[in-house]
Amino acid sequence: MFVRYVLFAILATLTNLLAQEATIRLSPIAPLTLSILVGTVAGFILKYLLDKKWVFGDSYDGHRQELQKITLYGAFSVLTTLIFWGFEIVFWMLWRTDFAKYTGAVLGLAIGYAAKFVLDRSFVFKERRA
Repeated sequence: MFVRYVLFAILATLTNLLAQEATIRLSPIAPLTLSILVGTVAGFILKYLLDKKWVFGDSYDGHRQELQKITLYGAFSVLTTLIFWGFEIVFWMLWRTDFAKYTGAVLGLAIGYAAKFVLDRSFVFKERRA
């Protein structure tokens, strides 16, 4: 289950980056800002749908419940992104090298994704009990 979660995180990241690149190439206005928005939305939607179906086996329970799940999933995404950014920034501030920055990023991503998996499993896609 967790392996699929990580693979889908990689796929969502690639989708995000490809959507950003396409937006930068096609957008005549504010390409950087718009590309970040488009990439984030594309990656988020893909990751949510893959996690819902293929990681947690969650069913559709109606519009209201689905909106609650998406909102909570998004909130946890923001929280874990802050963890990732925090590690990346702190490592950069401490050692001031690209290697340190990327090491912090990888460590922050690993911690963030592990935490998000637990949060998603516990609060977003709650396992149904018989």
